[in-house]
Amino acid sequence: MTAMASTHTPTPSPTVPRTRSRRRWMIIWLAFIGLSINYLDRSSLSVALPFMGKDFQLSATQQGMIFAAFFWAYDFCQLAAGWYVDKVGPRKSFSLAAVWWSIFTIVTAVSQNFWSLFAARFLLGVGESPAPSTAAKVVAVWFPVRERALATSIWDSGSRVGAVIALPIITLIVAFTSWHAVFIIIGVAGLIWAAVWWKSYRSPEEHPGANAEELAYIREGGARNEASDNEAAAKLPWRALFKYRTILSMMFGFFCLNSAIYFFITFFPSYLVKERGFDLLKLGVFGAIPGICAVAFGWSAGYLADRAVQRGASVTRVRKAAISGGLIGGSVIMFAAVVPEAWMALALLSLAYSSLTVAATGIWSLPADVAPSSRHVGSIGGLQNFASNLAGIFTPILIGVLVDQTGSFVAPLAVIGIISLIGAANYLFVLGRVEPLKVPSGSA
Repeated sequence: MTAMASTHTPTPSPTVPRTRSRRRWMIIWLAFIGLSINYLDRSSLSVALPFMGKDFQLSATQQGMIFAAFFWAYDFCQLAAGWYVDKVGPRKSFSLAAVWWSIFTIVTAVSQNFWSLFAARFLLGVGESPAPSTAAKVVAVWFPVRERALATSIWDSGSRVGAVIALPIITLIVAFTSWHAVFIIIGVAGLIWAAVWWKSYRSPEEHPGANAEELAYIREGGARNEASDNEAAAKLPWRALFKYRTILSMMFGFFCLNSAIYFFITFFPSYLVKERGFDLLKLGVFGAIPGICAVAFGWSAGYLADRAVQRGASVTRVRKAAISGGLIGGSVIMFAAVVPEAWMALALLSLAYSSLTVAATGIWSLPADVAPSSRHVGSIGGLQNFASNLAGIFTPILIGVLVDQTGSFVAPLAVIGIISLIGAANYLFVLGRVEPLKVPSGSA
């Protein structure tokens, strides 16, 4: 029997959905590298300074003033920097900032006395001021809410990585060449990164590497962009942000956090050398431990925070738990100066720095969380960073004066620990709900 030819028309196979691109993660890792170089530049002096004695004879108070010079410029430029980031966008703001800070890092190599070193650090601070607000803006534009904490923890960990690699890299350069070479080498690295960022960065809608599926995922997940902004919110004047309790709480709380964090960026190497007897080798190896722990804790905290949000936890509860819990953990810094053994002090400092990093991850997620529109993310980041870096102005001088007066780090670390606890209470009881700020009708 002859088989009959089949007249059945095959059902077309369903269209295979395209794989969603992951360009946002490449962007945030590039920002991480930029922040790592940024903090390597600002941390370089604190590592090199103990070994610059042949060229500079500086008291602890003078050292504190030089550290503070950076923050005087960096801090007061924050107010304009946040507005500038919102105005010109992350591509231009980050690239120009990196060129500026790299040039004045190189200039540091030719400093010859207290005042020339002071001036170089001051101008370095001007150039570095747009960097954190730019990174916060990148997260707001490129990432949905459920990925915001991890993305923030990645770029923010650049500050820890920069400080960590500063210890072994700079001590190695000093050992084999001179302190002058330190600033030339890392300045050139910054110029190279600026060129890469200018070439690589675009907004999600303009980036050729982001496909339609990734763009939809970003938009539907709550990323901030001008297309989805409320018109009245977008017109809210910059000065009106100061009327919100949420903004004022963010500013005060970040000041408390940075009062502790900037000990690690300024006097930490000197503490290990003078108080705990570390030589060049020990400083380069063991001095990196707190920063390494902080990076690991920061990334873990960001991942867990995003998982909690994905599982339905409120953003308010997740952010407050990370920030307040981190500040409470950071308060153990007050015990580091009184324990008898160096390894005990290093363990406590590692715990403190790790906890503070967890808090920083939550704090830098807040601008994107609470901004009334995408046009305010950089501005809010600049406002809270302005307040936080008032600690960079006062804390190094306070530490230097107390060390000169008491001969140890016991008193300054006790003060820092208490301020951390005050900051934790602020975020728990003053901050309020973490949600986009409401704009009263007629306020624009």
